[in-house]
Parts: sequence; C-alpha cells; structure tokens
Amino acid sequence: MPSSEIVFIVNPNAGGGSTGASWPKIAGLARVGLGPFDAYVTAGSGDAQTFAKEAVMKGASTIVCVGGDGTLNEVVNGLMDVEEQRRAGTAIGYIPNGTGCDFIKSVPIPRDPEEALQRIRQRSLRTIDLGRLAFLNHEGRRAVRYFHNVTSFGLGGEVDARVNRTSKRFGPFLSFIWATLISVLVYGKKRVHLKVDDVYDGEVSVWNVAVANGQYHGGGMWVAPGAAVDDGSLDVTVVGDLSLAGVFRNLPNLYNGKIFQVKKVFGLKGKTISASSNQKVLLDVDGEQPGTLPLTVEMVPAALTLIV
Repeated sequence: MPSSEIVFIVNPNAGGGSTGASWPKIAGLARVGLGPFDAYVTAGSGDAQTFAKEAVMKGASTIVCVGGDGTLNEVVNGLMDVEEQRRAGTAIGYIPNGTGCDFIKSVPIPRDPEEALQRIRQRSLRTIDLGRLAFLNHEGRRAVRYFHNVTSFGLGGEVDARVNRTSKRFGPFLSFIWATLISVLVYGKKRVHLKVDDVYDGEVSVWNVAVANGQYHGGGMWVAPGAAVDDGSLDVTVVGDLSLAGVFRNLPNLYNGKIFQVKKVFGLKGKTISASSNQKVLLDVDGEQPGTLPLTVEMVPAALTLIV
C-alpha cells in the first residue's frame, strides 16, 4: 500500500455505525470526483494510526479520514509518527461522520460528504498547529499523543468514558448532554496543580480544565471562544470551584459562547501546560479517554497540512 496517491481511511463504527452504512455511497462519489484511490477500513483502535503512517511511508499525497474526531486524531498521530521531511508533502482531507465532529466548527470543513469531497478535489490547503501531550496511560505508563482539537481533564474525561460505553443512538448533542448531566451528579471537583508558561502556577479546585487548539468539544460545548488552530498558542479554560447548583445553572453558558461570564471560570493562553493531582483525574483527548494526569502539553506550531 498504497497503489494510489489518494488513500481513504474509514472507521465503519464511527457515529454509532453510521459511517459504515454511508461508506459505499461516499466511495462512489469519491471515484467520480477524485478518480482512483485506495481505501482501508479499520477494525479496531489504533488501526487508523497504523494505516496513515504506512500510507505516508509509501508516498500518499492525500489521506482522507472518514469518521469522527477520534478517528481523525489517529490519522493525525499516524502522520506525526513519520519524520517531518517525509510527511511534508502529505495533506489530510476529512469527511466528518462521527458522534461529535467538533473540530469542523473551528475550521471550514462541511459535514455533507459531497461538499467535503468537492473541497478535497479543490485542494485548498491550511497549515494547522497541534498539541503534543505526555500523560499516564491506563497501564500507568508514560505515553505521548498529539491532538488537533481539545485535550481536557476532569469532568471531560468522565463524560468521554460514559459516552464511549453507550450506544450514542440519540445523536451527538443528546449523548454528550446526558453524559454530562449524569457525570456532574456523580463526580466531585478535583484539586489540581496547574502551570501555564510563566503566567500561572498554582493549586486550583476544578470541575474541568480544557487545553484548546480548536474552540469546541463534547458535542458542541463552546469551551474556548477565542482559540484558533494556527495562532501558535493554546487556550486554557479553567472551570473552577463552582457549587453543584452553579454548574447546573450555568450549563447553557457552555454552549452559547458566554463561558467566561461565569464566576470562577477563567482563561489563559500558553505554549506549555502541565498539571498534576493526588487524585485520579481522567483525560479527554479529541473525544477519547486514553489515560490520566499528570500531563504536560506542548504547542507544535504549523505541524500539519489540512484540506479545508
């Protein structure tokens, strides 16, 4: 692999299985609009990362991800597994079809497959930043992962764990809002030591902390209204020591862009972020739940080329 310069990587289980059902139609449209391509269908976690890495090593110029933000995260990590000089000529296309697909709210990629394929054919390119995350995986070993959208810790990790073990048949918004409501009721605030560059260094009681390259996560939560995927910095949103009643009262502000009008919520910007806790604090990395604190996040500017 590949025999073609264009490679599709398809996660049939994304979107509660809707991607698998949609793929034959998408493939037919792609053959008409793009010509010959190779396609690889994932069977489990990690496959998309492996396929993407192999495609770059074999000279693919375009890798098209068909799935949700978790699948796109694997494709991104597959490219980042390859040395910079070798991956420089490869661009990522994206046909979003997953539970959240929050990233496309920060970059101009249409959800409609036919429109997304048209953008891929036109090949308008944009260079984006990534975050590089070092953390503890569930086996207690240090792991490193890149993210294109948002890494959060605290309530976000609890929500991910709950969403990813449900059927998601009610769609992204209801799946995430239901998981959020249940998690708030059973979850307690965590005491975290947070450091952001030289601008913040202290202990804080938090519900959640988001380290954002894009603006949205969690099925549409507008967690970082000022974030941009190509500004060379990460936006940090700290949802601090609110009461339980205060969390429920202010839930609408997670979706309407008014999150920083909430007392005990504040924002920071930086290029290096670290966090640790004496408690178990779960991570949310582009909609997946790979491990826990402690973590260190570093900004990787102009890391990849995206078709928009």
